[in-house]
Amino acid sequence: QVQLVESGGGVVQTGDSLTLSCAASGFTFSSYTMGWFRQAPGKAREFVAVINWSGDRIYYEDSVKGRFAISRDNAKNTVILQMISLKPEDTAVYYCAADRFPQSKRRIVVPTAVEGFGSWGQGTQVTVSS
Repeated sequence: QVQLVESGGGVVQTGDSLTLSCAASGFTFSSYTMGWFRQAPGKAREFVAVINWSGDRIYYEDSVKGRFAISRDNAKNTVILQMISLKPEDTAVYYCAADRFPQSKRRIVVPTAVEGFGSWGQGTQVTVSS
């Protein structure tokens, strides 16, 4: 079955950096767009970043542009989220997610909405103290 396992979260101070990793298994990773989402207490889950199956189409939520970088290694079935210049408002549980459909069905569409993703990890907590 599909498994997505996040790691790398922690407690850091404002301005620090963290790198989140997501190890995927149970599906043809290289055929799926992968995304990172986050959910702060009392708020809805929101889009952070997405990378298509080949890695040549990447999109970010406006507040993380220039600070976060998403990448993938299809040989290792891994997607990475590098975060620098962290702010207290980045505090949330971060989730890795796999597209609901493979690239063969999505074609050029790259989803960014929660509803576009069908498999989710358990999440990793990122806390940024001021």
